[in-house]
Amino acid sequence: MRDLGKGFGFLLQGQRWVGRHGRWFGFGLLPGLVTLVLYAGALAGLVFGADDLTAWATPFADDWSSPWQGLFRGFLTALVFALGLFLAVITFTAVTLLVGQPFYESLSEEVDRSEGGRVPESGLPFWRELWISARDSLRIVLRVAFYGVLLFALGFVPVVGQTVVPALGFCVSGYFLTEELTSVALQRRRLDLKERLRLLRGRRMMAIGFGVPLTLAYLVPFVAVFLMPGAVAGATLMARELAPDTEETPEPDPAAGPGQAAPAPYGFRKD
Repeated sequence: MRDLGKGFGFLLQGQRWVGRHGRWFGFGLLPGLVTLVLYAGALAGLVFGADDLTAWATPFADDWSSPWQGLFRGFLTALVFALGLFLAVITFTAVTLLVGQPFYESLSEEVDRSEGGRVPESGLPFWRELWISARDSLRIVLRVAFYGVLLFALGFVPVVGQTVVPALGFCVSGYFLTEELTSVALQRRRLDLKERLRLLRGRRMMAIGFGVPLTLAYLVPFVAVFLMPGAVAGATLMARELAPDTEETPEPDPAAGPGQAAPAPYGFRKD
């Protein structure tokens, strides 16, 4: 339980950091505003089209008497919108981080610099970093989609579907939201997706403590945009604990020649 509070503490520290550094707060708002406009249009379309989608998917209910048809389709419509909202919360962060890659990279570096010590750099070209981020984000979205479909199906289970399943959904959303946000700092530390997920599994409660409150806050319109800069800052502070930076010389690779360091971790190897 201590890690749960620690994760929430990192979230608050990140918001305080951007509060003390107003220029970086404004700098970090721009990508979120662009993404928000795109997502607002998509969710508006879902609101107006969810009824038609539900009716198209359930032709067997056309002849049902009132009120059963309305209750059944109304319940499914609510689930469709909930699933769309669930995916929007996770993919919003992924898309915003891609749109704002140079913005959030600079913000994360500044957080590391302000906290003292070396500022890690991946040493990769911008387009290579962007490709790695897009690839890893797609892998995370596929994982989220899998859990989303599973939870959607469990939502039909009486009682459990209306109590336990929503709570699990927020935990899953929060966990993967934390992964997305910490990836900005951890990629600079040359850690690939597999290693990042391993670190978060080892501190699962801390990841949930950071991500679940943020997920709940993201449900309020426009809040995600204003919390995003602080979320990246807080995730960078968390990354410093997950993978402490050390000024160590790379160990030589036994298979390499004299004086040659071991190769970079998978996913960050230079061509």
